[in-house]
Amino acid sequence: MPGTGTWPTSCPEPPPSSAVQPLLWAASSFGNPRVATVLLAGVVLLAGGYAFLNGFHDASNSVATSVRTRALTPSVAIVLASFFNLLGALVSTALAVVLTVRFVDLPAGPEGLGILMAGLLAACGWGVWTWWRRMPSSSTHALVGGLVGSGAASTLVGGRNIAESYRLIWEQIALPLLLSPVIAFALAYLLVFPATWLMRYSSPRRGDAGNRIAQSVFTSAFSLGHGIQDGQRTMAVVVLALLAAGQTGDTGIPLWVQLFAALALAGGTLFGGWRITHTLGYRLVRMDPLRGMSAQAVSSAMLFLGALWLHIPLSSTQTMTSAIVGAGTNQRFSTVRLIPLREILVTWLVTAPVTAVLGGIFLLALSPLL
Repeated sequence: MPGTGTWPTSCPEPPPSSAVQPLLWAASSFGNPRVATVLLAGVVLLAGGYAFLNGFHDASNSVATSVRTRALTPSVAIVLASFFNLLGALVSTALAVVLTVRFVDLPAGPEGLGILMAGLLAACGWGVWTWWRRMPSSSTHALVGGLVGSGAASTLVGGRNIAESYRLIWEQIALPLLLSPVIAFALAYLLVFPATWLMRYSSPRRGDAGNRIAQSVFTSAFSLGHGIQDGQRTMAVVVLALLAAGQTGDTGIPLWVQLFAALALAGGTLFGGWRITHTLGYRLVRMDPLRGMSAQAVSSAMLFLGALWLHIPLSSTQTMTSAIVGAGTNQRFSTVRLIPLREILVTWLVTAPVTAVLGGIFLLALSPLL
C-alpha cells in the first residue's frame, strides 16, 4: 500500500453469528476445528437417528397386546403411543441428568466424540437389523454395548482408559437391564392371580370389556414411561457430546436438547413398523385381554419406578416381552411358543457382545480423525 511498503496479509473476517459462535468456540479448542465440528454435528444427528429408530423399533412394545386383544385399533394405538412418548420425554429430565453426571468423565475433545459416534453407529445398525429380523431387542443394551466396545478400542489406540466408566456401566445400567426381565416375568405371572379373582363374578363378555378399557389406559401409561426412559437416554448422549466438545460446562439438559429428543422419539413411534408387533402379538403367545392388561400394568409400573424413583434405565422391550411371556404362561393351557421365545432370548444375549464389536470397529475406522 502507498506510504507503508507492505501489503495486508488478510482481510478482517466478520464475527460469527451468536447462533454458531459457541459451536465454533468449542471446535477451536481441538486440533482441527473443522473435524471437531463435523464430529460434534455427527454425534447430535446420530443421537436423533437413534431416538427416531428407538421409537420406530419400540412402538410394537406399546401397542402389541392392545392391538392383539382388540382393545385399540392399530391407528389409534400408534397415535396414542406417539403422543405419550412425546409427553414422557418432556415431563422429566431427572434420569438424563443422573446418567450425564455418572459418565461425565468421558474423554474431552475428538476422543470422547469418537467414542459416542461409534457407539451410536453400532446401536443404530443393530436396531435396523433386528427390526428387519422381526426381533424385539433392547436399544439400551445395544447402546451400552456399542459404547463399551468403542471405549475399549479407544484405549487400544492410545486413548484414555475409562475403566471407572465400565464399572458404572455394569453396576448402574447392565445389572438392572439383566434383572428387569426376570422381575417383569415373575410380577406379570403373579398379577394374573388377583386379576382373575377380581373377575370371578363377571361374565366373560363384561370382563373382557373391562380389561380392554384398562389396556387402553395402560397402553398410554406404558408409552409415557417409555418416553421418560428412552427419551432421556438420547438427551444424556447429546449433553455428553456437548461436554466433550467443551460447549457447555453444565450437566443440566438444555430445552432444545429435550425438544430434539422428544420429537425424534415421537416421530419414530408415529411411523413405527408392524414387523415386531406381529412377533409379540401373534407369534410369541396367545393371550386374552386380562393377561394383556396384566403384562402392560407390570411393564408400565417398572418403567415409571426405574426412571422417576430409582433413576436407573430399564429396557421397555425386555420388560414388556418378559411380562407378556409371564402373563401368557399363567393359564390352564400355556400358549407360549418356544421357537420364537428361543430366538428372542438368543437375540438378547448377543446384543451387547455384537454391538461392542461393532462399536470397536467403528472407533478404529474413525481413529485417524481423532
